[in-house]
Amino acid sequence: MSEYQYYEFQTVDRPLTRREMDELRALSTRATITPTRFQNVYHWGDFKGRPLDLMKQYFDAFVYVANWGTHHFMLRLPRGLFDPGKAQTFAVTEAFNVHTTDDHVILEFLSHDDEGIDWVDDEESEGWMPALLSLRAELLGGDTRALYLGWLAGLATDEVDEQDQEPPIPAGLGQLSAALQTLAEFLRIDGDLLATAAVRSASRPPGPSAAELQRWITELPLGEKDTLLLQLAGNAPAAQAQLQQRLRQANARPEAAKPGGVRAVGKLLAAAEERAAVRKREEAARAAAERERRERAAAIARAKHLDSLVGREQELWRQIDELIEVKRSKEYDQALRLLVDLDDLSIRRDDVEDFRDRLRALRERYATRRALLDRLSGAGLLE
Repeated sequence: MSEYQYYEFQTVDRPLTRREMDELRALSTRATITPTRFQNVYHWGDFKGRPLDLMKQYFDAFVYVANWGTHHFMLRLPRGLFDPGKAQTFAVTEAFNVHTTDDHVILEFLSHDDEGIDWVDDEESEGWMPALLSLRAELLGGDTRALYLGWLAGLATDEVDEQDQEPPIPAGLGQLSAALQTLAEFLRIDGDLLATAAVRSASRPPGPSAAELQRWITELPLGEKDTLLLQLAGNAPAAQAQLQQRLRQANARPEAAKPGGVRAVGKLLAAAEERAAVRKREEAARAAAERERRERAAAIARAKHLDSLVGREQELWRQIDELIEVKRSKEYDQALRLLVDLDDLSIRRDDVEDFRDRLRALRERYATRRALLDRLSGAGLLE
């Protein structure tokens, strides 16, 4: 198995300058570099750059996939719009880290599969970035569910003690966005663990209504409106995020409380194990019921088929002889099916001895047909 490493960086808030693209080109002669994207695949050797350093200097998002089981994802957020202290509450070194610069907060998500992966397809690797990138807007909007998922992924490591308490449980864990579902998949979070965590997660409150938004905008001072419109007209993503934050804060609705509150890690894991055991029992019961249903349906169909053969036994024996005389595999298979039908019919009619006598005579008549005899043996029709 050859080595496979996939690197992709993405800009959001601003495009790369020509000078920055030249600096990145010095790190890789084979990479695809555009004003918004750096992408490369390695089948041997390693990337010369340090992803965290490049995130600090150039990019807003990063995805890395390796065929030995490593998944690595980073997002860079403007520090003025995102509180790093809020993210630190969820940090678990081996799964979710928070890095800060003067201007940015970088969230780093990690997952390692100890068993590794045999094959990674380019199409699969290239699909992660577009599926995950909208998490940035969700985080800037105050949604902490991605942070909680980072912490939850850390429970698969040895870093979290069972006596530790889980961090604040965000609302809406049971109704994840498409990007959050992708993040859970990327981090390989156990489905039963996520479902157990969601039990104490309140529903997300609805956003402000159109009337509330209209009232809020109407009441904004004229000078402030002009400033916001000027920033938005300049297509500054930070300005849009800032406006959305202000809208939410001004029209925030309280989250519905869920009983129980946060749990110790050990209790959360135990509850997830119990949920998994119940799920597996239910799945096994459904599978058994489905097998029974299929077997019952097959038995009914078989009985109807055998009923249709009653009185046609002599005709079937003649067909068998004709099929065998063709001396081809397809006809041998058809003859075998008819013999099995006659065998089952003889058992139903308590006429097994007659069938065995005729089958014995058939075997003697075609004793040199090895392919036919092998089929009879495989079907249990040779004594």
